[in-house]
Formats: sequence, C-alpha cells, structure tokens
Amino acid sequence: MRVDEYASYDATGLADLIRQGQVKPEEVHAAAGAALDAVQPRLNAMVGARFDAPLDHADDGPFGGVPFAIKDLVLHAAGVPQRAGSRLLGGGVPMPADTYLMARFRAAGLATMGVTATPELGFNASTEPVATGPVRNPWDLTRSAGGSSGGSAALVAARALPVAHANDGGGSIRIPAGCCGLVGLKPTRGRITVGPDYADPLLGLGIEFAVTRTVRDCARLLDAVYGAEPGDRYLLPDPRRPFADEVKAGSRPLRIAFTTTPMSGHGEVDLQCVDAVRRVAGQLESMGHTVVEAAPAIDSDAFDDANFIAWTSFLADSVDQIAAVLGATPGPDTLEATTLACAEHGRDLRAQDLHAADRVFNMTTRSFAAFFGEYDVLLTPTTCAPNAPLGHLDANAPDLGARGWYDRIFTFAGFTAWANVTGMPAISLPLATSAEGWPIGVQLGAGQAQEATLLGLAADLERALPWAHRRPAVTVG
Repeated sequence: MRVDEYASYDATGLADLIRQGQVKPEEVHAAAGAALDAVQPRLNAMVGARFDAPLDHADDGPFGGVPFAIKDLVLHAAGVPQRAGSRLLGGGVPMPADTYLMARFRAAGLATMGVTATPELGFNASTEPVATGPVRNPWDLTRSAGGSSGGSAALVAARALPVAHANDGGGSIRIPAGCCGLVGLKPTRGRITVGPDYADPLLGLGIEFAVTRTVRDCARLLDAVYGAEPGDRYLLPDPRRPFADEVKAGSRPLRIAFTTTPMSGHGEVDLQCVDAVRRVAGQLESMGHTVVEAAPAIDSDAFDDANFIAWTSFLADSVDQIAAVLGATPGPDTLEATTLACAEHGRDLRAQDLHAADRVFNMTTRSFAAFFGEYDVLLTPTTCAPNAPLGHLDANAPDLGARGWYDRIFTFAGFTAWANVTGMPAISLPLATSAEGWPIGVQLGAGQAQEATLLGLAADLERALPWAHRRPAVTVG
C-alpha cells in the first residue's frame, strides 16, 4: 500500500479494505510507519520511539488492523512507559497493565503504533511541554496544535493516523480538534470507562475517547468502546440503536440555541469564530431546525473559582503521588513553573473548598439541565480564536502564578469547560476556515447521554459543509 493511498482513507475505510482482503494489515502498518516517520520531524507529535510493531490487538475487531496511537496521559498500556508530559517521570515509567479502555481499544482491533505528546499533566490548551518540546500545528508550523491532546490531533490532521486516543478535562479533545480541523467528541461522563485507576478523574471533569477525521469514525469507535466495567461509578443506559446508525439517519428537527459569549467569562472572541457560529446557525435554520440566540444562566466567576479549585487540587495530588512513588523531588528542574504554582495552591486548599466547588458544579449542572429541557442543542465556538501562536500558552512562564495561568488558558478556551463540569456531551466540528486558511472549530453540546443527537446532527453538517477536501500544509502524501 502506497503512503498516499493509506492517507486517503479514514479508519472505517481502512478497516473495510483489510476485512475484504484488498490489503494486508502488515502493508497498512508499514504505510502508517512511513507516514509517522515523515511528519514527526516537523510536528514533534510523538514521544519516545515509534513501536517496531503495533501492540497486540484483535484482528477480528471492527477496526481490525487500523493504525492508532495512545496519548501519554491517564490511559496506559502494559509495558509502555508513561511520561505524562513531565520531567518528573524522567524517561517514563513502564505501566504494569492495560487500563480498561486500552483493553477495549485492543479488542476493537486498533493497532497502536506509538505514544502521542501531552502538556505536563494535561493542564494546558496547548501542547508544548518542556520535557519534549512543542507540538506544531500541521496547518501552520508557527501555531499551536491545541491541548492537551495536541499530539494526537496533529498526527490525525496530517493524515499520519486515521484516529488517535485523546482525553478531556476542560476541553482537551475539542480544543485540539478545533485547532487542527478534526472531529472531537467528549462523551457523557460514564459513557467511557475510566477504570481501574480512577472513578472520577479530576473530580469528574476527566473523560476519555479519541479524535477522528470523520463523523462516521467517531460514531463507530464510540459503538466499539462505550460501556461500564465492574466497579465503575456510573451506568448509563445503552443507546436505542448503534451510534453509527444515527450518522446514517441524520437528525430530526431540533431546537437549537447559539451563543458567542464565553461561558468562563474570560476572553475576547475572534470575529471569525463569531461569524463561523452565525453562519452555521443560518445553515441549521435552512435545514429545518429552530434556531435562536440563547444561553444558560450561570455565575461565571463562581464557575471559574470552582474549576480552578478542581484543577489545582488535582495537580497537587498528582505531583505528590508521582514524587512519593518515584522518590523524586518536585522543583523547577522537574516541573514547569505554572505546575509548581498550581500544585502549591492545591496543597493549601481545605476540604471545605472542595465541597464549595462541588456546590457550584451542582448549580451549574442544574442550570444546564433546565436549559436542555427547553433546547436540544447549544451551538458555540470551540475556542475564542481559531488557534494560538506557539509560546502564548507557555506553562513555564515564571511570573503567571496559579490563577494567572488558569485565566490565560481559559481566556483562549472559554467555551469548553462547562461540558466537563456538567458531564454532558459536546463535539467540535471543523465547519469554517479563517482568512489565514486555518480550520475554525464549532462546538455542539447537548444534555446528558445525548450523543445520538449530536452525532446525527454532526453527520448532517458534515454532508452540508464538508471538510474532507481540506488539507493542512503538512500532509502525508
């Protein structure tokens, strides 16, 4: 299989070729290896060496033999070192076993070729850790690929991989999807298992899934890996039919609200992002949906204060756990300046602070639940600008402090964290292009367990406003 031929297929297409015997898995893996080797020097999206052979996987899974990569954070595979984007873990700590989701990825047939970069402990809307250097956006090498799943997004956008693992604690699937022109779904809390290491990562904010180039891949992968494991905290009802069927069927007439005001209360929104949302709103109206300008009522200041508590307590706990296990000393030689500041702030929090944050999360969730009783979908920009220049979100900046760093992140990522706080699903789609030729992400959100609504609508928009023909400057083949 030629590398350019490989790059022209999404994951569903490659799986079909392999299943039909038109190409051998080994040929696909060789092409994927050549593709990864071609883009890595320019994008710096992988950490560690590409695997000599893919990790074990089920040949008879729905994605049997399809190339894949795992992000260097939370999810892990047996024997594969994890660095979490931090010098604190040195060259990486080999993990003793698969997480439950990793086992499901293997059962789905995904052939893991390597590990993708993340910012330190995932707390950045850009992926430029001191430990491994910045990931560059394939659309413009001077721009960020987003974070924290920027390594995965850069490789999928450049067509070196059709799909890659990603996770999301404040927008970390959707932000890089928006920056890199991909489909990025954050599923409902509990839809994807986070065990056995976690019950509720990041006080419930953390969600696992992937980034893809097509809506059909997103839906088929969700069909393949959703569901609880024994001991999981949540048990959602199964969908009434496969998510892939929702993509084929499209959406029913929906009540859609849109807003271009950041939920976080931070940040000016680029007029190109505002225009993108308004044009998508017009498109949806022309498709028969009812579209109005409206937004949930929340206390933005209280929301940010609570989210700040969740993140800094998580960083304090993570740093201290890693240091205790490895016998390492957290300091400026092992951690970035803002990670140190956030961890120090997190250590000073009281138990009452976590309960206060939980009260705000509850009030926010109730407000969004009431809103989604009136509307089916909320349409917003994914981020406050199409992307950010490399260096703007420098986690090693010495003078920001903990709250200054939080505010800088969410001045760029002002539209995503609500879905993490509420546990509700949201998806970013590449529905517009900037004057510079960069993709602009547009986000759709819905109420609890309404992935079917989002995927049906996303498929309709993919058909109406297709993006498959767009290619970044760094593209395999």
